[in-house]
Amino acid sequence: MSSTVISRTRFSVLDRSRTREGHPPAEALRDTVALAREAEALGYHRFWVAEHHGVPGVAGSAPTVLAAAVAAATRTIRVGTGGVMLPNHRPLVVAEQFGVLESLFPGRIDMGLGRSVGFTDGVRRALGRDKEDAGDFAAQLGELLEWFTGTSPTGVHARPSEGLRVPPFVLAMGEGARIAARAGLPMVIGDLRGREKMLRGIDEYRSLFRPSPWTAEPYVVISGTVAVADTEEEARRLLVPEAWSMAYSRTHGTFPPLAPAEEIEARTMTAKEREFFTAGLSGHVAGTREQVAQELETVLKETGAAEVLVTTSSHDRTALLGSFRGLAALFAPEG
Repeated sequence: MSSTVISRTRFSVLDRSRTREGHPPAEALRDTVALAREAEALGYHRFWVAEHHGVPGVAGSAPTVLAAAVAAATRTIRVGTGGVMLPNHRPLVVAEQFGVLESLFPGRIDMGLGRSVGFTDGVRRALGRDKEDAGDFAAQLGELLEWFTGTSPTGVHARPSEGLRVPPFVLAMGEGARIAARAGLPMVIGDLRGREKMLRGIDEYRSLFRPSPWTAEPYVVISGTVAVADTEEEARRLLVPEAWSMAYSRTHGTFPPLAPAEEIEARTMTAKEREFFTAGLSGHVAGTREQVAQELETVLKETGAAEVLVTTSSHDRTALLGSFRGLAALFAPEG
């Protein structure tokens, strides 16, 4: 079963290489590469990886390195980052890394860029950055793009990046929507749970958008958790590990590896933990294929988005893959 709006929408995957209780971090990275192969076989449009530093629950700290492994293990799916956090790096080095990726895997690389700096003060110090660096994102973005167009005022040339076209995307957190619009770049915005805020960001992006050599008209990618299963209860169980991890981070200040759903459901939680956990389970697009199709149709009509970037993580890899298969059956039913 499929609807017209769903079948004409691109669906992509962002995998954050979440670590799992009882499994080494290296396995999370190998799981990411394996999931990329599955996503390609199922007909997903792109596969992106993330950048996190010093987070116990995330193994993906070097997105361009991981993107190279993903691209090498696949043949047709677009591969990129969601995102490289530009304030953590020199724009020249980022341009060089993407230039190397595009040279090795021509026509398949995306450059998703974010403006976050390290998760904690300690991480920011280790990176040699502070919170204020995020304020320079628009200038850093402009400098990065100049390395590709050969217009850097330094007189230096980025090799092998200069002259290559690696599509840039802006992760629109806060000010990001305005920056993406003014730079004339595609925008990735989440999360599906904060629908009103997301719609405001999209409206602002469209109203301020200025065409650029990179993008002629607004291009909106909406991102968030989508869980598909045979029953509502099974779909909800897919959400449990991430919901608990978020609840734990809000109450203990650290983001832990994903635990099995049954172990979490058997826990005795404090009132505060329970409150955050319950909130973490709500608002996602989750349920049976029919329920998910209906919800996706609604959100796609509301947002006019061209693409959905699915960010679902869970402890049970078999159930997670089943969810990606169930979703693929909606947008590529012949696949």
